[in-house]
Amino acid sequence: MSAPVSCPQCGRANRIASSAAGSPRCGHCRAPLPWIVDADDHDFGEVAEAARLPVLVDLWAAWCGPCRMVAPVVERAAREYAGRLKVVKVDVDRAPSIAARYDARSIPTLLLLRSGRVIGRQVGAPPGERLLAWVAAELGRETAERTHGAARVVEG
Repeated sequence: MSAPVSCPQCGRANRIASSAAGSPRCGHCRAPLPWIVDADDHDFGEVAEAARLPVLVDLWAAWCGPCRMVAPVVERAAREYAGRLKVVKVDVDRAPSIAARYDARSIPTLLLLRSGRVIGRQVGAPPGERLLAWVAAELGRETAERTHGAARVVEG
């Protein structure tokens, strides 16, 4: 399955597969594209857990007011971290197994995954800038831990 995405640089339409390898780039200008896809109980493993990029998972529901408040900020994170982050939206009413697996007792629940492992969790609807700061901090900490761990392997 693929979804059309407009390039933030040149405005051209691009189609991005839900489970493509790597990170999507514009077919015209090669700029990184924001990657936002939907997943459910059947394709979550392929779409989110197998992704090479860090994945911001938005566990939400259509009837949830705070979820609707968080949605534009999640989309903004996808734009700001284009090429470095994949956003996967999961409607908990349509994907109850995913909600149960990640113990989503309240929504919105945002998870940051790396190789299918939870590296960050945010429950509720914080203000936009605070949510973006959380994403930046989690991505930065995870990158620093991987870099530091790699340095130890080389030195030791």
